[in-house]
Amino acid sequence: MRPIKRNIRSIKRNLIDLAALCAMVLAFAVAWGGSSVGTGVGSAFAQDQAQPQQQPQQPDQAQPQQKPDEGQAKSSTFTGTVVKNGEQYVLRDSSGQVFGLDDSAKAKPFEGKTVKVTGQLDEQAKVIHVENIEPAEA
Repeated sequence: MRPIKRNIRSIKRNLIDLAALCAMVLAFAVAWGGSSVGTGVGSAFAQDQAQPQQQPQQPDQAQPQQKPDEGQAKSSTFTGTVVKNGEQYVLRDSSGQVFGLDDSAKAKPFEGKTVKVTGQLDEQAKVIHVENIEPAEA
């Protein structure tokens, strides 16, 4: 009878160890995935290709807003935070969508700040050809 009790204890210990290991793996996966999503242009491209977003955008997100006085120039206004990604600056909107900014000199003073960017969006490259950057109104 004693060998059976030892086996049961051993099985219980192994199950507890396995459950603890699974919990740790899950915690690391959530922490690792949560902190890296949308932090760079490459991850945003991969995320957009893997899961097409069908959600309607809110007004404060970086969606193009046509200016009435510039009908054919196709300039739009985008709102978001300027973030440095390697040597380049990008605009990240409130939904986490990322757009490259083609003028680092104009973007640099606004790093970490919420801004309005006026420019033309290259939708395929997800790059904004910057005409102007100004602080967003609070």
